Amino acid sequence: MCLLFLALGLTTAAPAQEKSIITNALTGVALSGFDPVAYFTENAALQGTPVNELQWNGVTWYFVSAANRDIFAANPEVYAPIFGGHCAMAMARGHLSDGNPQIFRIVGGRLMLFYSIGNRAAFDMAPGSALATAAVNWNALPDRRAAQSQ
Repeated sequence: MCLLFLALGLTTAAPAQEKSIITNALTGVALSGFDPVAYFTENAALQGTPVNELQWNGVTWYFVSAANRDIFAANPEVYAPIFGGHCAMAMARGHLSDGNPQIFRIVGGRLMLFYSIGNRAAFDMAPGSALATAAVNWNALPDRRAAQSQ
């Protein structure tokens, strides 16, 4: 359990927020339009709408309601998926893989996405060590601002 909280602390550092966020290739919307707040309030992946849109960290986010949009706006780091929406287990294995917004876990108060149900099951077998390794790998990725200036 200590590893889990240590890893969560590593992944919430400010530089991690400058890493790229997975967006839908066609729309450019984070989480393919699913509401990041609903994962916490409803324990479900609920589709948001452009009516309740917000720009954060250079990305468009959709919400099911104006209330959820405002909750996110007040503290986006709490609700945005960890590892920018990349699969947490793939990150632990040293790979970048888009997470599926419909395959998720809330661990230690953070939203994690997974590429597949199998990856989520593998993560669940040893979440503390997987998360600690994923955090190290995530933090080793280049900062998006540094990459853009090259």
